[in-house]
Amino acid sequence: MKPNTLSDLGLPPLEVRLPMPELGPWRAGNAGIPGVWRFAAAEAGPHLVVSAVVHGNEIAGALLLTRWLRDGVRPRRGTLTLVFANLPALDRFDPADPTASRFVEEDMNRLWAPALLGGARRSVELDRARTLLPVMTRADVLLDLHSMLWPSDPLFLSGPGAAARTLGRAIGTPPLVVADDGHAAGMRLIDHPRFKDGASALLLEAGPHWQPETLALMEDAAARLLRALGMAEEGVALPVQAPLPEGRLARVTRTVTATTTGFAFLRDFRGGEVIERRNTLIALDGEVEVRTPHDDCLLVMPSPRVMRGHTAVRLARFEV
Repeated sequence: MKPNTLSDLGLPPLEVRLPMPELGPWRAGNAGIPGVWRFAAAEAGPHLVVSAVVHGNEIAGALLLTRWLRDGVRPRRGTLTLVFANLPALDRFDPADPTASRFVEEDMNRLWAPALLGGARRSVELDRARTLLPVMTRADVLLDLHSMLWPSDPLFLSGPGAAARTLGRAIGTPPLVVADDGHAAGMRLIDHPRFKDGASALLLEAGPHWQPETLALMEDAAARLLRALGMAEEGVALPVQAPLPEGRLARVTRTVTATTTGFAFLRDFRGGEVIERRNTLIALDGEVEVRTPHDDCLLVMPSPRVMRGHTAVRLARFEV
């Protein structure tokens, strides 16, 4: 399967307002795996893994990691590991067609089921995921950096453990943590069993692809996470940050997967929009109606151009 291009998606031209990441000396890594950097402090503490470009066209995360490497960000305690995940896809990024390098052969963020990782099937992304698996499963905390194609407010998606939800709310930016059960199309990195008990995983959807404000939010959230874990060396290449109130928590009550090629929303919806009344008609999947299951229904990252078998929208209820 090849990634969708702009013309496939019926999109207008999209402006890339971020520079192409220059990996240069950072490509080799220092941990025996290309694109993986590990730094351990003398003082014991948690192991934080920050991963970027699981999708090769989501370049803001790579820009954050290259800046941290260039500026010498190191943990005060514990271990900090920085991962450029899908290097082959990143190498194909073209600002003239910026959606086309999401992956080379298949979506890397649908491949983290243990049975699949342990199987015989091969692809560019599966081979790379198998190489990175020992890195990811050593994490006490994982922050997986992403951005979004369709209009949506930024948010955290939490892994299966309760600790991830608590940590996301404590960071406070973005101010929303959404707990869900993943995608029908395959297991995300944050859903790996490593993060079910004990370890915590957060997927940060920081804002629109290729925009400076998205990179700024990533930098803010990642620095706040370092501080929340007691790992930040104050005054070393990290922004000054005032305290924030705890974020809200919402739990997905229904994941809507398109079952036909004719899935369509009744109007343009923005991620983060709240539909006040239950049973409101929001989409048609062929002839099947899609309605809100409860009052004050939060729309999580609706995708107006969705393929059959893929997630069209997640519907969520606020818990806090």
